Amino acid sequence: MTKASVTIIGGGLAGCEAAWQLLRRGHAVHLYEMKPQKFSPAHKMENLAELVCSNSLKSNSLDNATGLLKEEMRRLHSLIIMAADRTQVAAGSALAVDRLQFATEIETQLKREKNFTLDRVEVTKIPEDSLTIIATGPLTSDAMAQEIARMLDSAYLYFYDAIAPIIEADSIDMDKVFWASRYDKGTPDYLNCPLSREEYERFRQELLLGEKVAAKPFEEVRHFESCLPVEVLASRGENSLAFGPMKPVGLINPKTGSMAYAVVQLRRENTAGTLFNLVGFQTKLTWPEQRRIFRLIPGLQNAQFARYGSIHRNTYIHSPSLLLPSLQLKTNENVFFAGQITGVEGYTESAAMGILAGLNAAFILEGKKLQPPPVHTALGALLHYIVSPESADRFQPMNINFGLLNTLHAKKIRKKEKNIILVNQALQALNDWIAGQNPA
Repeated sequence: MTKASVTIIGGGLAGCEAAWQLLRRGHAVHLYEMKPQKFSPAHKMENLAELVCSNSLKSNSLDNATGLLKEEMRRLHSLIIMAADRTQVAAGSALAVDRLQFATEIETQLKREKNFTLDRVEVTKIPEDSLTIIATGPLTSDAMAQEIARMLDSAYLYFYDAIAPIIEADSIDMDKVFWASRYDKGTPDYLNCPLSREEYERFRQELLLGEKVAAKPFEEVRHFESCLPVEVLASRGENSLAFGPMKPVGLINPKTGSMAYAVVQLRRENTAGTLFNLVGFQTKLTWPEQRRIFRLIPGLQNAQFARYGSIHRNTYIHSPSLLLPSLQLKTNENVFFAGQITGVEGYTESAAMGILAGLNAAFILEGKKLQPPPVHTALGALLHYIVSPESADRFQPMNINFGLLNTLHAKKIRKKEKNIILVNQALQALNDWIAGQNPA
């Protein structure tokens, strides 16, 4: 009897990981990869699972959220993490790899599986009558993007990100900021960082001088006037920021009874209040420059960044409106999405969503239903972020960070100790989930 084959479109990290999870449970996989027939502007190698931006999968340490996510993936027999561990090169606490060896290892492992079929051809039509996982990544081809737009309604498909930085709440100096909404309308929902004229002028000057990320040829972006990089706005005049995203009007500091020369507003990024977004601060500054310059803002001198700002090419869908917790489309449960196209940032995060898509498809083939991993885990927290209705209004791609799974509100716990507690809590929750669901 011929087994039903799951179609996977895209041979990046998420597609390969989804394939592996299905194969190791005995299911057949038909993977389509458009290289070498067609390359995206960023890809150079013919191999599957090509790392195009860096040879580092970020931290491998368990005191870091990305390290926790990797450990959870190891416990689910991740192909990507297994290959990275085998092809690792020295890079301190980071999991860096030999790019060619890494890609070769992944492709070799997949091709050893008797139920694995690889077709190197561009797919331009999505099968909708059998299980299909779309894992085409942030540089999805134009033809496939049009096909996805047709299926979803183009209003739910995005091609460029304008992302503002996100700060961890417990790194904000609350003595230097105040809660308020403009003109005291509604509840005081914003944290406000007041700047004097001298602080404002220095901040603006550093924005102008700060090193910017050079756009790649395929990332040339014509900025929308409503979403300009903060440094571009700063270049338009001495008070362009003070009349724009740093407008102080209607914000009286209760600690002084007066209005500052300029104000940076922070908005809650999640319901737990562990993360705050710098309102209107999308930027092309390099990450080191963002750390240096944004820490000039009063109250943010010790800021820890859960996500840096950026403006770059990134094809992704509005997952909170479209996807079930299984990563299936609400409108067609035969179709799954996985990887960065779901609205996660980073190689590890992309592969993690591949694990979940592959496992969910496998369970369906087995006549079972996989419960989502607990929100106290890195996997579960990341999944919850991309599919939860609470993310819908301001959904943008996100890396894993402790703010997504932080349920500890005790102010006296030091950050390092808090992270250790979160890690132990996450790994125990994952072990319990594995024991109860049998996904590993």
